[in-house]
Amino acid sequence: SQIMSMENKTEVTQFILLGLTNAPELQFPLFIMFTLIYLINVLGNLGMIALILLDSHLHTPMYFFLSNLSLVDLCYSSAVTPTVLAGFLTGDNVISYNACATQMFFFVVFTTAENFLLASMAYDRYAAVCKPLYYTTTMTTGLCARLAIGSYVGGFLNGSIHTGDTFRLSFCMFNVVHHFFCDLPAVLVLSCSDRHVSEMVLVFVVSFNIFSALLTILLSYLFIFITILKMHSAEGCWKALSTCASHFVAVSTFYGASIFMYTQPSSSHSMDTDKMASVFYTMIIPMLNPLVYSLRNKDVKSAFEKVVEKAKL
Repeated sequence: SQIMSMENKTEVTQFILLGLTNAPELQFPLFIMFTLIYLINVLGNLGMIALILLDSHLHTPMYFFLSNLSLVDLCYSSAVTPTVLAGFLTGDNVISYNACATQMFFFVVFTTAENFLLASMAYDRYAAVCKPLYYTTTMTTGLCARLAIGSYVGGFLNGSIHTGDTFRLSFCMFNVVHHFFCDLPAVLVLSCSDRHVSEMVLVFVVSFNIFSALLTILLSYLFIFITILKMHSAEGCWKALSTCASHFVAVSTFYGASIFMYTQPSSSHSMDTDKMASVFYTMIIPMLNPLVYSLRNKDVKSAFEKVVEKAKL
């Protein structure tokens, strides 16, 4: 019982985030850069959601999923970026135990939801290219709603499993997180109890989520590719390819970063490389998605022009 009371006394109540860099001369330039990235991210994603809501031409399954993707991008980068910006400004990188758990929970919820949304979007592209005659009967409002709700439910389950599993462990000595936010691998490493099971759960659940979604995406693209090869008109080929290009770019960047981050054992992690991958993952991708989808997309451009015209009137 004496050992127990000793452990209780030293139980960690807050964590210190090491942040991106401890070089003082970089703090302000990085603050400016990340503030700009976050502003573009917020404006781009909110703008995309508003356009899709306002323009009835965009009330289709593809844009329904895209508006959800924008919402999720906005949410998971907002779980991380404001903390990072505050750290740059104040130099205070302390985060309370509960705030750390909350940040981890929301980050996991929304990145998992993005994972499933990207798979739903791939299925939608498959239905549009491979079964165009049955598209409206396949991608019904009900199915789209179920896929979106399923993505969020999957996110909440995943967030609950990982956060619960990590924070049931004891943290009694080390509280310096080698990261700029409470990411799962970085917090798990600090635990003073046996974390073998938690690491197994992390690798297993994340691998299952990523690879089940990736399998859906790859199969959808395989069928799309076969359909495109069978098309006799170059115009049809080009149209099919261009409807998938934006999604393909979003998928490649998201999965490239997440496979790199979460499916290797903790011993092979270099914290600095992880941080770079995380910046890309938490801040750059959410900023790029609205740009990728709007720059390549006639419908979004014309909806934007209409809004601008209305504003002028």
